[in-house]
Amino acid sequence: MKNNKLWKRNLFIASFLLPTFAIFCLFTIYPLFRGLYLSFFDWSGGSESMNYIGIDNYRQLFSDEIIPKAISNDYFLIFWKVILIMLFATFFAVSLTRLKLKEYGFYRVVFFFPNIISVAVIGVLWSFIYNPRLGFLNAFISLFTGKPVETNWLGDSNLAMWSLLPPSVWAGIGFYMLLIIASILGISSSLYEAASIDGAGQWQQFTRITLPLIWEQFKTSIIHIVITTLNGSFIIVKLMTDGGPDNQTQVLGYYLYQMGFKQFHLSYGATIGVLILLLSLITTLILQRILHRESIEM
Repeated sequence: MKNNKLWKRNLFIASFLLPTFAIFCLFTIYPLFRGLYLSFFDWSGGSESMNYIGIDNYRQLFSDEIIPKAISNDYFLIFWKVILIMLFATFFAVSLTRLKLKEYGFYRVVFFFPNIISVAVIGVLWSFIYNPRLGFLNAFISLFTGKPVETNWLGDSNLAMWSLLPPSVWAGIGFYMLLIIASILGISSSLYEAASIDGAGQWQQFTRITLPLIWEQFKTSIIHIVITTLNGSFIIVKLMTDGGPDNQTQVLGYYLYQMGFKQFHLSYGATIGVLILLLSLITTLILQRILHRESIEM
């Protein structure tokens, strides 16, 4: 009788979990193994026949001159996005919660606003800002120099990658700021009151109370930035520079798109996808180890 009830209970739980598991397998597990499978073939994506070529795509990957440049650009974006986004997001989150500003709700909406705008709109908007002749940025600099400025921010090989940073950082601050705010609001105010009585200043309260107690959220946010940059930075590259000039802003995600869907070398695109997956896993594991701390109960 007891086993019968347990069986019915497990069947009831499984009836809710199975649809989700089926969707996860269909849209995550299957594409993963399908991409790995395709990487061992020479296939354009349009023909019915698939020519098995073993590890030739991986040999091409290691001899491809664009791949090191794309990896370097991906990690350039990751490095600066992690530093700038977490710095600004933490600063704004702490300021809005600890200083108890009256305009708390207004600022929260303002900072989160870029997250509700389409990435396509962000890319087009910042392309206009960087426009050499009509853009806001050159006009703003001209106000201080007194001379006309026509810097080609997205066309100069020395400036193009740096020019991709502001829109990427601007679009991400609000989301991570809200995550950190949620964590800070979960900290008991009695801890800050006790620290104030003991003479601790704002910086000491941040380093001794706030940061240790939100560390898990802080770590998760950094790893999330890494994964989304490796997998999603190609959109802003596609919209603003198309990988140029001369592949100076090329990233792995956009190179995958070019190989697979513009040059119809789908199997090589799948091989680049496998490389992105491996880099995401390795980077995540390294960060997990570097950022590991003993969790503190609130």
